[in-house]
Amino acid sequence: MITSAIQNFITSNQYPRFECKAVFFDMDGVLFDSMPFHATAWVRALNEVGMPFTVTEAYMNEGRTGSSTIDGVFNKELHRDATEEEKKIIYALKSKYFEEIEQTVPMPYAYELLQKVKSKHQDIYLVTGSAQPKLLDGLHSAFPGIFRKENMITAFDVEQGKPHPEPYLKALKRSGLQPWQIVVIENAPLGVASAKAAGLFTVAVNTGPLPVEVLFENGADIVLESMEELFSKWESYFC
Repeated sequence: MITSAIQNFITSNQYPRFECKAVFFDMDGVLFDSMPFHATAWVRALNEVGMPFTVTEAYMNEGRTGSSTIDGVFNKELHRDATEEEKKIIYALKSKYFEEIEQTVPMPYAYELLQKVKSKHQDIYLVTGSAQPKLLDGLHSAFPGIFRKENMITAFDVEQGKPHPEPYLKALKRSGLQPWQIVVIENAPLGVASAKAAGLFTVAVNTGPLPVEVLFENGADIVLESMEELFSKWESYFC
């Protein structure tokens, strides 16, 4: 599976080769088991202001910035973007409901995988559409010694969030590497689409409720069932 996926990646992009020198990790649903809480908070906040929104829609929109998510709902329901004031109110509600959660736990085997990647001298970057202080501040306590500020791309660093390639292109530029030297770890359809639009090899870990086909349709090179599976296969795949 991995050999044919890599060869197809090289051929379709007309790259000279493939090698893993850096790994770009998404955060929600990859490093933290946080998506169920994000989904609940989004549904509650949007429904509270009279906007229809479901848990499935929350997962389909995972990876977008808060502003883009709200605009998407307003365009669907009212055929216009939300005003800045509307966005401020809705995102404040969403953040409030999310912050009420006592604790968001790391995804099983996430830290073990990060430690393995680091031990192989492969650079580690965070590429997330999140602006949640609770999670961003918790990275260092949950994954000590892993993340450096200069290697983190968040919602505060981009004008266009996922599925636009800007987040991954910005991480690529900071890395100083070529696109065939990167592996992306994602779990969301829009995150996968963002990474593929940036020309990067993308592993989708299906930690949510969406069908596997949705991840392949958005461009995933391979799809795995869990971070544990990725951890167990890392050396045979990317070392």
